[in-house]
Amino acid sequence: RARVAIQNSRSTLITYDTTEDDPYQIGVGLGCNGIIDVLFTPLDIHNKNNPVEILKKCTEAGRETHVLLTITGLTGNWHGIGEGMVVRYRDEASLRVFENEGLRSAIRDAVAEQVRTGHSAPHEFVTAEGGNVNLFIEILPPEIHMVLMGHQYDVYPMSKLIKEMGWRLTVVANPLKVNKLVAAIADEIAPPEKFAELIIDNYTAIILMAHDYKTDKYNLPKALATAAPYIGMLGPRVRSEKIWCELKAEGCDISPSDQERIYAPVGLDIGAVTPEEIALSLMAEVKAVLSGRDGTYLKLRQTAIHQST
Repeated sequence: RARVAIQNSRSTLITYDTTEDDPYQIGVGLGCNGIIDVLFTPLDIHNKNNPVEILKKCTEAGRETHVLLTITGLTGNWHGIGEGMVVRYRDEASLRVFENEGLRSAIRDAVAEQVRTGHSAPHEFVTAEGGNVNLFIEILPPEIHMVLMGHQYDVYPMSKLIKEMGWRLTVVANPLKVNKLVAAIADEIAPPEKFAELIIDNYTAIILMAHDYKTDKYNLPKALATAAPYIGMLGPRVRSEKIWCELKAEGCDISPSDQERIYAPVGLDIGAVTPEEIALSLMAEVKAVLSGRDGTYLKLRQTAIHQST
């Protein structure tokens, strides 16, 4: 199929039905028992707006949620657009490639809905003139950002796992005290006095792991002043509760909404003991929280694992 697309210089949408567990349809047994559409798109290396170049621009743009509109099907007479074309949506001006004003309005509303839900989805639009446009609205959020506030022995195994996951890693500590192995793989080493300058958004998790009571107590209000939806505190519950009570007595009461962002003790209950196991437990919880899941057994889930479209 790819060779045909290259030879014809034309994108082709192919539907594969794996509901009958046929290993010969795609060449491998997927075992997903679903129907998938695969868009084969030849790339013109001289076109600065080919899909790969657009993805490069997204990765170079910093921490923001990107929206890509891929045209997967067209019927009717269209000018300036074709199947396989990818449009990077920034604002209404991005939709000028679609000449029909009603179509632009419908696409804008669909994009707003997908951004609200945070999920990608296919959409079909019908114009008053009888034309059809099939779009895949793809939502690309920034990678998860882990901010580790500490430099002790357990930072290294957690750092390794973070980078294995392809997440961003920032270690907040005195650079002179950070393990060289950690410094070699971290995206950023920030001294504590530079914490306020970090970019911390809705895809950021902050972990207080200084292993020093006073330091974690000092860092908690700083973490709560950010937009991070996950703030983890290592150590037993009684230690964290003591910190909260002392802060309240000092006039720094933690609001109910902020309390919901604090996870102490950190991690899912998997029986973790070693630093590596604790890192696994913690990161699984972070992923669950940022995905809006509860981290329970999938066998107990009554609905599909992944959202269907």
